[in-house]
Amino acid sequence: MLTPTEAARLILEHVAPLPAARRPLREALDRVLAEDVASPIDLPAWDNSAMDGYAARAADVEHAGPDRKITLTVIEAVAAGQFPTKPIGPGQVTRIFTGAPLPAGADTVVRQEDTEPARPGSVTVVTGRDARKNVRYRGEDIRKGDVVLGAGTPLGPAQLGVLASIAHATPLVHDAPRVAFMGSGDEIVDLDHADDILSGKKIASSNSYTLDALIRRTGGIPLDLGLARDTKDSLREHLAGARRGRADLVVTTAGVSVGEHDFVREVLTELGGEIKLWRIAMRPGAPVGFGLLDGKPWIGLPGNPVSAMVTFELFVRPVLRRLLGHRLPFRRTVPVCVGEPVKLGPKLRHFLRAVVQPEGSGGALTARLTGPQGSGILTSMARANALLIVPEDRPTVAAGETLPALLLDDPSHVAEAPF
Repeated sequence: MLTPTEAARLILEHVAPLPAARRPLREALDRVLAEDVASPIDLPAWDNSAMDGYAARAADVEHAGPDRKITLTVIEAVAAGQFPTKPIGPGQVTRIFTGAPLPAGADTVVRQEDTEPARPGSVTVVTGRDARKNVRYRGEDIRKGDVVLGAGTPLGPAQLGVLASIAHATPLVHDAPRVAFMGSGDEIVDLDHADDILSGKKIASSNSYTLDALIRRTGGIPLDLGLARDTKDSLREHLAGARRGRADLVVTTAGVSVGEHDFVREVLTELGGEIKLWRIAMRPGAPVGFGLLDGKPWIGLPGNPVSAMVTFELFVRPVLRRLLGHRLPFRRTVPVCVGEPVKLGPKLRHFLRAVVQPEGSGGALTARLTGPQGSGILTSMARANALLIVPEDRPTVAAGETLPALLLDDPSHVAEAPF
């Protein structure tokens, strides 16, 4: 069996970013740029005012104060959207508003509250604190020709604002992956069979809902193939839906272990699939499969709810990020202090559900388990904000020791699998 790190590396070797297309800005949120974007303009495009007030020369106002008020002549008024028509000379100012271009000769904007009314056509400056201030200079944010956003940049609200500011209306972004997913098992039913679930006759397909949500949250488009029965014919029929839906990735749950009804591997091979990986030295989630079906990646996750979620985080999520064009597919790990003794069984790398939070006077990050760690205890994932990683050579861990943890809500990512 491969280690989790080896498995993640193998999987990503067979995945490349999806093709790119130009999309309107309002449809590009959370997409990833597929090209560098250079600015066609300086931004700001001209020196402009950062305040409502008076455009002036520093030489005229810098010595103003309570005992030396300075009265200057107002030669015109310029609002945002207008342009000045007169340069400023000695003893002159222009009434100006935020965002309006500065007139020639001005290097200062005296804020309105630092002035007093004077005779008509004039204004009195009562302090020189704003000399050479309150000016936004041409190109101080962006210079014409500069690359403002590079290929591989995820487009969040701020990045969309930058593109809008340079009139880049249709960025080239990678397509969102279409992710076909399905479960299998005669004992599993959807929520339209609530009576069977509540009576204990059947088990709810919680994986269908967690996978749908995980795919959406990662930026993919989920395609639910439904629940296959424990027969080869049913599996073939459901997997055919991935082809019809033009899926970029296929994710299955259950049917990848060694039971007599675990047919996924056999059916995939019969359909022409190429199996690259089968089982990983980890817990939970050892029965993970990976291969190619019609040239598209397939990842088989365990059926146990916790195992499915943990292995999605470690292996499926990075694949989705790579398909989306992200340069950094993996969440990072951070060192944490183990807050309680931990005793483990098999010599496998363990990913324990934990709550990581600052504790003590120093605020060091401390990890405490969410309770029993069985792979069917879904509430252990609902309570967790991290996966505490215990190496395979550590059957016991004492309280106070330091281990790595993968924070499930951490926005920082890295290029290589850190687990």
